[in-house]
Amino acid sequence: MQEIIGPENVATEKQDLLCYSYDATQMEFLPEAVAYPANANEVAQILRLANAEQFPICPRGAGSGFSGGSLPLGGGVVLVTTRMDKILRIDTDNLIAEVETGVVTGDFQAAVEKLGLFYPPDPASLKFSTLGGNVAECAGGPRAVKYGVTKDFVLGLEVVLPTGEIIRTGGETAKGVVGYDLTKLICGSEGTLGIITRIIFRLLPLPEAKKTMLAIFDSIDGAATAVSTIIKGKIIPATLEFMDHATLQCVDRRFSLGLPAEGRALLIIEVDGDRELIEKQAVRIHELIKPLGLVQFRVAADAAESEQIWKVRRLVSPSLRDVNPTKYNEDIVVPRSKVPDVIRRIDNIRQRLDIPIVNFGHAGDGNIHVNIMIDREVPGMDEKAHEAIEDIFRAALDLGGTMSGEHGIGLSKALYLPMELSAGQIRAMRAIKKALDPNNILNPGKIFPAD
Repeated sequence: MQEIIGPENVATEKQDLLCYSYDATQMEFLPEAVAYPANANEVAQILRLANAEQFPICPRGAGSGFSGGSLPLGGGVVLVTTRMDKILRIDTDNLIAEVETGVVTGDFQAAVEKLGLFYPPDPASLKFSTLGGNVAECAGGPRAVKYGVTKDFVLGLEVVLPTGEIIRTGGETAKGVVGYDLTKLICGSEGTLGIITRIIFRLLPLPEAKKTMLAIFDSIDGAATAVSTIIKGKIIPATLEFMDHATLQCVDRRFSLGLPAEGRALLIIEVDGDRELIEKQAVRIHELIKPLGLVQFRVAADAAESEQIWKVRRLVSPSLRDVNPTKYNEDIVVPRSKVPDVIRRIDNIRQRLDIPIVNFGHAGDGNIHVNIMIDREVPGMDEKAHEAIEDIFRAALDLGGTMSGEHGIGLSKALYLPMELSAGQIRAMRAIKKALDPNNILNPGKIFPAD
């Protein structure tokens, strides 16, 4: 590897390896080496070497994932993509951009917005997560309710297959039906089918303006009905964020924001587009949701007031540590009309197991982040947490939903995969993995529980 990428781009000292042994899951696996290639050719040579010498390769962007997808289970080499960090071109005529895999998501958004363009996917980690990692996990974010998720903006990829072959998928056009859609296959494949080195994204014109609103309701049902009512009213907000009563209590107790005591659920609603239109939409939204147990409604007059509203959402994570030190963060999705049902099911689980659970997320698309807060120093708490996770997944599936909307399967959900996918589905996926990675070199042990 030192011959391929230079000795300065291979790390083997333990203090360097430790930096790549963990992600946001609190699991840890120490690699035997870390490689920092600069382009697809170097990635390809490393993968050919790995096949010849039979050692595993674990691709990694910023390591901000919540499912263990970038952890080197069983050791081997962590292949870090952050040196490939160039925005290669932004085409304002065709509304596309080509980037290398290690570009930070927020930096890319800022670059295209300077040219009056817009890349909507906005995962919470956008200030440090990389675009290649976003594609590998098919990241979402608050704006998914209106604009969709990462895969909806990927037109083409440069990918190094597990055997070391470099291929290009898709292209620069919105239409293209020649052969299988390998681009969509790679999106969300969690680094198991190939290492992404370049991405072609489609872009949109930057909306002229946006308007932010905060709505607090006296019941979870009122908030959920408000989501459906707004969309039935022919308004598709850019974001529809949700916080339940337990979340509101955590934030207000820690930061004393003066939230109304009778509030049982909160929505942050943001519309974007034509300036005159969004003013009318804000008025109409208030009219639509006023009969639904509305306790408080605020419309931001300017960017500073909008920031104050979003501050409520951003303070959630730091406030959760007051509940308990360890967090299991799951990201179930249900049809948005079933949000009250799944919250009630989760509350029953909380009471039965006597374990703190806090819920918030993207109500517009039914994506709820379920946070199980435990103290591992208390005997039996970890076992309760895993029982709660399985019960929460079952509740989501019973209501026509899914176990994961954004975080992926990785290591943390692998054992639960058969709850959602049939044996036939898993066999088909394994067959694809075997065809592209016959030696099981790339990210082994991820997604499929028996690996």
